[in-house]
Amino acid sequence: MGTSASATSQAAPFAPTHQADHQGNGMAEHRRSLQSVNIHNSKTKSIITNKVAPVVITNNCREEFQIHDKIQSSNYSMGRISDLLPEHYLVLGEFFMVQDIYNRADVLNTTKSHGAPNFRKVKGNYPLFGMGQPSLNGFKQVLQRLQIDGCEEVVFICVREEPVVFFRSDGDFIPYTPRGRENLHENLHDLDRELSAEQIELSIRKELCDFAKLSENMFYVYNDIEHFKDEPQQVQILSEEDIHVTEEVYKRPLFSQPLHRYYRLPLPMEGAPLEKTFDAFVNILRVTPNLSLMRDSSRPLPALLFSCQVGVGRTNLVLLTFHLFHRQEIQKSEHKLDFQVIELLIMFFYVYIPQVDDAIAMCSEMHNIKDAVFENKLKLEGIGEDYQIQGKSTKAYFLQRTLQSLERYVYLLVFNAYLHDQLYTVCSYVSSKFLATDLLSTAKEMKVANFRRVSKMALYGMAQPNSEALAVVMSYLTDQRRGHSTILWLNLQEELVLEANGQMFTPREPGSLEQPIPVCVQHPQKLQEMELTLKHDILRCEKWLGVITEQDKQMRMFKTCHTIEELFVHQKSVHPGLSYQRIPLSDCCAPKEEVFDQLLEAMKSSLAEDPNCAFIFNCHDGKDRTTAAMVIATLTLWHINGFPECEEDEFVSVPNAKYTKGEFEVVMQVVRVLPEGHRVKREVDIALDVVSETMTPMHYHLREIIISTYRQIKMAKSEADAQWLRLRSLQYLERYIYLILFNCYLHLEKKDSWRRSFSQWMSQVAARAGVYAILNHLGFSEFENPDDSLMARLRFRWLPHSAQFIPM
Repeated sequence: MGTSASATSQAAPFAPTHQADHQGNGMAEHRRSLQSVNIHNSKTKSIITNKVAPVVITNNCREEFQIHDKIQSSNYSMGRISDLLPEHYLVLGEFFMVQDIYNRADVLNTTKSHGAPNFRKVKGNYPLFGMGQPSLNGFKQVLQRLQIDGCEEVVFICVREEPVVFFRSDGDFIPYTPRGRENLHENLHDLDRELSAEQIELSIRKELCDFAKLSENMFYVYNDIEHFKDEPQQVQILSEEDIHVTEEVYKRPLFSQPLHRYYRLPLPMEGAPLEKTFDAFVNILRVTPNLSLMRDSSRPLPALLFSCQVGVGRTNLVLLTFHLFHRQEIQKSEHKLDFQVIELLIMFFYVYIPQVDDAIAMCSEMHNIKDAVFENKLKLEGIGEDYQIQGKSTKAYFLQRTLQSLERYVYLLVFNAYLHDQLYTVCSYVSSKFLATDLLSTAKEMKVANFRRVSKMALYGMAQPNSEALAVVMSYLTDQRRGHSTILWLNLQEELVLEANGQMFTPREPGSLEQPIPVCVQHPQKLQEMELTLKHDILRCEKWLGVITEQDKQMRMFKTCHTIEELFVHQKSVHPGLSYQRIPLSDCCAPKEEVFDQLLEAMKSSLAEDPNCAFIFNCHDGKDRTTAAMVIATLTLWHINGFPECEEDEFVSVPNAKYTKGEFEVVMQVVRVLPEGHRVKREVDIALDVVSETMTPMHYHLREIIISTYRQIKMAKSEADAQWLRLRSLQYLERYIYLILFNCYLHLEKKDSWRRSFSQWMSQVAARAGVYAILNHLGFSEFENPDDSLMARLRFRWLPHSAQFIPM
């Protein structure tokens, strides 16, 4: 069969046509224009022509739209694979659409059983999987299979750089790729670097829809490029809904699996990936808490699923890359590469070669990167007569293949060395003094920032103390003047904290020092175990670590390292009346209902042993979380020991005073529901004022910060900042409401000594009264419609968020 081609017009320059045409009414508008080709459409009542464009009125007279998009066939190229095959439109001006996977590609014969060609699990205990390109239904089958095998969380990564589109066929969507006439077996690569694969796929879909309009809703594709039997095949395209792009195939099934994640990291067909691709791998680890070094060990590792076209070369490379993150044992390699470049690398990275070779062996079921180097090298050395392969001489072809395989091996070697070097510098160790500004000027005397006491009560708050400050505070509380013989210390930090070289440090992301690295555990024992592991790792590494102090960024080697619990164990040996508990609390938002239970139970138990017990709270800076816990403790003590005399509401003559006083519409809606709601709210306000008086220089009030944060939205420098402030203001508002609900609970359940927990009361009593319904439409209805933002929903606010990324 010949390979001649014809073109009825000059090839159009490649451009993302979707950018210009996919605006306005979007997919619905485009579908209408496609259907308008068939004038006799059963939905059409009449068509009114005019000088601008036809107007279509539907049978039910509810819809009227105008057809504007007139397609110019001269903008597109046509061609044929041979003189014996029909001529048709070409994608991107020169390419034919060919079925992506051929039957012989599924070497492991897993398409029917698992949903994708060459589906496999890497040897060992880690849930690493690789596969070839599935159809839409095949991908759903893969996810179901992983779920059956116990994989609760799946991180799926497509590593294809070439564009792929999926045509509707018999209830499924089958993948096709554009390919050149000269080599119909090879996918496109090295395309326009300014456009992503997703953008190219959208351009292709736009062109295919245009081609269908010009060809009676049909387009030609090729399934058999070996014998061309019954080729080309016709596929029907009535609208964009008949064509899927990769993102639609892989993302839509994930909506029913909220723990699953999808990424696309394009890798080259041959050779090593770019350095930025390895960086992208590391970033995926950072945003996936259960892949981090500080993961919750009680939860299973997420399944890592990788896919390219056939599931061999690129899939194997990325399996190796991630396997290096999760290697448990080091085995000796059977042989070492003896190329000169590897001999040079051995001088620098000898210790890392066995680890890379071990990882290769565990991921070699379909393709062995190291063996590929030797195979190509042997072919290169055995070449006799030189001939042409894909336009290159035999020697040049196998030399290039050898160098590409070698380059991949070298990059894996260097990447593994990088992982070892970066193991303890992936985060910055930030000094507590850097994070905790001493607004109350107590560090000089008490050696800790923001130390304070609630007036006439044995309630204290402060920032995180080191061992020196802890000793000073305990001496202060137990001296002759105060004489506290029983003390309960409650640590509210949910982030990891260590004392190193006498200073308190917490690991933070280098680009976001204000945000703690998520550890995804709330159980205190787990936090303590993770801190102990981190301590041992730091002492064992014997490396200079990057730290950030109140002065600047420095490099330090930690000679001593202690967990917080170890500090308190030492103090308890000096002060036997000291008890220590850790109740993790999230910053700047409402405590979880279980946290209210834990705080109440801790105080009840301590007061049962000693009615004069003193309570101390601390978080990283002694501000937000500490203040919230002190208010909860104040309310609890008032219910046990009696309330102070409540004065009448003070008259405030400032503009919008009711918002400063917390009288938002949603708050008053809750107050109206609660028994004696106004009294319950007033008691919370008094408690807030009493605790706030201890920190006047901070200018921080848990109620007043609600409206002040909301007003900052208008002055935000960017949309991202505005969204972050909006979320914060709603979290502050929700916390205020929860304090009111907790005080109501204390009143109503006091007769039974609070045997029913607050969390049970919320689900059994408050929920029936519609409290959760109110919280699920939370917002500032005085100024905007709460339903216009996802943040009004409980499930959105209760998800972990960072200032860098908040879904709009």
